[in-house]
Amino acid sequence: MNTTIKEVKSPRAGDSYYKIKHSSGLNIYVYPKEGYRSAYAIIGAKYGSVNTCFSRDGGERITVPDGIAHYLEHKLFESAEGDAFTRYAETGASANAYTSFEKTCYLFSCTDKFDESFEILLDFVQDPYFTAQTVQKEQGIIGQEIKMYDDSPEWRVMFNMLGGMYHNHPVKTDIAGTVESIAEITAEKLYDCYNTFYNLNNMALCVSGNVTVEQVLKTCDRMLKPDEPHTVENYFEDEPYEIVKPYVEQSFPVSVPLFNLGFKEKAERSLNERELACTDILLCALASPTAELYRRLMDNNLINNTFSYELFEGPGYCSVIFGGESREPKRAAEMIRSYIADVKAEGISDEDFDIAKKAVYGDIISSLNSVSSISNIIADYHFNGNELFTYIDAVASAGKADVEARLKEMLDVENCTLSVVKNSEE
Repeated sequence: MNTTIKEVKSPRAGDSYYKIKHSSGLNIYVYPKEGYRSAYAIIGAKYGSVNTCFSRDGGERITVPDGIAHYLEHKLFESAEGDAFTRYAETGASANAYTSFEKTCYLFSCTDKFDESFEILLDFVQDPYFTAQTVQKEQGIIGQEIKMYDDSPEWRVMFNMLGGMYHNHPVKTDIAGTVESIAEITAEKLYDCYNTFYNLNNMALCVSGNVTVEQVLKTCDRMLKPDEPHTVENYFEDEPYEIVKPYVEQSFPVSVPLFNLGFKEKAERSLNERELACTDILLCALASPTAELYRRLMDNNLINNTFSYELFEGPGYCSVIFGGESREPKRAAEMIRSYIADVKAEGISDEDFDIAKKAVYGDIISSLNSVSSISNIIADYHFNGNELFTYIDAVASAGKADVEARLKEMLDVENCTLSVVKNSEE
C-alpha cells in the first residue's frame, strides 16, 4: 500500500490539516501551526477498558481480566533496555499516557528536539516487552493505584452511578479493574491484547504545532513497521434501555456531598457530527453558567462552581451526566429533572439557544489555538468516525429546531440514576 496524503481545509475556521494513510497502515493527522514554538503528538489504539471479550479474524472468543488495557498501557513504557520516560528525560519532552473506556493513548509535548522525542514514541509503542517477572512486579503498583481511586469520592460517585444505570455493559467496571482481576493478568494475555488491538490499522497518530508533514513522514517512514489489517469483533452482553436503580448512596468522609445524575440514553451507534453538535448546544443551553437552570440551582444554594455536565458515550453506552457538590443533592437532582421536563414541554427559548450556539462555536474555534486540544480532539473524532471541521460546520449551521429534535430523543426523566457520596453523619 502506498502512502496517501489529503489536505483537509476549513474556510470557516481559516485553517487546514493533513490526513495521511501511511503505507504501514497507520492513520496519521498532521496539523501544522505556523508561528508556534511547541509541538504535541498523540498516538492511540482503539482499545479501552470495555474491550474485555473479543475475537480476531473470526477466531474463537477471548475473554480477558478487567483492567488489562490499563495494565498494558503501564507495561508498554518498559523495554529490555529501560523505560521510555528515562529516554524522554534526555530530550526534555513532557510525556504521559492514559486509558479510557474506549481507547488507550500515549503522548508527549515539547519545544525542541521534536524528532528525537517522536522517535521514542513510535519506538516503544511498537516494541512490547512483557515477562512473568515484570508483569508480577506491576501488580503491586497498579494495586495501589486502584486503592487510591477507591478512596476518591469523585471516582466513586461516578462509578456508583454507572453501576446504577448499566446492567451488563463493562462501562460500569473500574478502568483499572480490581486487585483480584489484575492478579489474573499474565504476559501471554498482555501479548494477546497487544497483538489484537495495537495493529497500526487500528491506531491513529495526531501531531500538531511546530511541525511539517515532511518532518513527520520522514520519521514515520523510517520507524513504522507495516501491519496487515485484521478484523476485530468486540462482544458485549445485551444492555436494556432501562436503568438498574434510580438511587445509589455511599458514605464517605467529605465536607460537602457530591452527586452525579446520569440520564441513560440509547446507544445503538456513535453520534455523527450533526447529532453531536446539536447535543453540545442543547446541554450548554440547559446547564451552562448562562442558563436559567444554573441560575435557579445557584439561587437556591443547591450547587456551587463545581457543577458540570457532559455527554458520555462510547461503544454500546451513552448517557448525559450532571454533577458536582451540593448540600442537598436530592433537591438539586429533582430541580434538574423538573427543569428538563418543562423545557421538553415548552421548548428552548430563542435567547438560550443563541447564547449556547455561540458558546459552543466559540469553544471549538478557540481550541484551535491549543496544539494539545487540536490533537486530542482529532484523535477522539477519528475513533468515533467523525471529523473536526465537519463538526465545526455542523455547529455553525445548527438551528433551534434541530436542537429541540435532539431533546425529544434524549434526557428521559424517568430513566436516570442519582448517585450521592456524603458524610455518614449528614
